[in-house]
Amino acid sequence: MFRRIAVMFAALSSLGLALGGQAANPQVELDTTAGKIRIELYPDAAPKTVENFLAYVKAKQFDGTQFHRVIPGFMIQGGGFTADFQQKPASRPPVQNEAESSSKAGLLNAPGTVAMARTGDPHSATAHFFINVADNKFLNFREPTVQGYGYTVFAKVVSGMDVVQKIAGMPTGAGGPFPKDVPQTPVLIKSASVVSGS
Repeated sequence: MFRRIAVMFAALSSLGLALGGQAANPQVELDTTAGKIRIELYPDAAPKTVENFLAYVKAKQFDGTQFHRVIPGFMIQGGGFTADFQQKPASRPPVQNEAESSSKAGLLNAPGTVAMARTGDPHSATAHFFINVADNKFLNFREPTVQGYGYTVFAKVVSGMDVVQKIAGMPTGAGGPFPKDVPQTPVLIKSASVVSGS
């Protein structure tokens, strides 16, 4: 009897693995001074970008940084500057732009998606990221050229979009080295942590 139950359990376990055995996508919680934001990351769509972001989360790169660039009707950006506007040095090399593969997977610069910020070089993203609060089609991949690469979307907000909107609606002005777009009430990421998945 016991052996029969054990065999049935093993069969059910293997069936479970066959039907839904894939590991859940990792989720990261950003505990900010404005509230908590939880994002789900999509390694199948942007593997190098997700690996890079998770490495920074685990290294505590984002802890104590602020959302230093906030533009209503566009996006909120953070991940690189401390409360006193010191830029945290990137500890990893820039990541290859994966906007083409992520856009083919359906991840576009739409409200609630998270993308990597970068310079004019499409392959220069390190730790800075932004959360879209509008349908920013002009940031999407168009072609593999300097002008057409776009910005790699690698995650979506799964809870706390109200917090994102709250930050996006804050009064902004000059701050530190920036002449505008800095929240006049600083919004800090107290901690960033992996809460499920890898």
